[in-house]
Amino acid sequence: VARVDAMIAEVDLMFAAAAWAEARGGGWPVLVAEDEALVLVRARHPQLLAELPPEAIVDLDLELGGAYDLLVVTGPNTGGKTVVLKTVGLLCCLARDGLPVTAAERSRVPLLRTVGADIGDAQSIENSLSTFSGHVQRIRSLLAAAGPGALVLLDELGTGTDPEEGAALGQALLEALLARGARVIANTHLGALKTFSLRTPRTENASMEFDPASRSPRFRLLGGVPGASHAADVAQRLGLDPAVVER
Repeated sequence: VARVDAMIAEVDLMFAAAAWAEARGGGWPVLVAEDEALVLVRARHPQLLAELPPEAIVDLDLELGGAYDLLVVTGPNTGGKTVVLKTVGLLCCLARDGLPVTAAERSRVPLLRTVGADIGDAQSIENSLSTFSGHVQRIRSLLAAAGPGALVLLDELGTGTDPEEGAALGQALLEALLARGARVIANTHLGALKTFSLRTPRTENASMEFDPASRSPRFRLLGGVPGASHAADVAQRLGLDPAVVER
């Protein structure tokens, strides 16, 4: 009876996965060995597909592990940097579990050993963690698990402390992750880390496209192009007192 139940559950899972793929316009990617490149073509976060019409979503095209193992993403606030991390991480986990992904079928996803992330504010009064100490706790675990076959996703690297010290710690962390053979995508606003990405082997810079005319992000990832944060432009677009922005 248990064997029959397991078979029924497996078939039910297959039908549910196929129905979900059809509803979200997804499919099964090509699975490759852990040392081959990750290639996502026309990738989209499933939550965006659930909330927005398809024509309102900007596709994500990304490669990691071919010409470079570290991608440093810069660009404006509210420009989509964190969505890039969440999309890559979620689709890699779905593919590793044999589930469909919201990307073109010619996408190639390696069977990664681990997928780890430091995304969002980890501060906690209950656990006596500040914003910075929360990041350090997460990063310590990510570094311990890093190696070949590991994907590490870092959001707002170097923040929560003095910018100069944060940039130095961030660079040292990226160097350590590269040395251990991990693949990394890191978002940052720190100029020192942008410079680091331009002069370090196996590293590439990318940015989220920004429209200077409308002072608004276009949510498209541009490989090989370092970007500015456009903090004042974004603040003005979001309604901050013009006198404060001008000052």
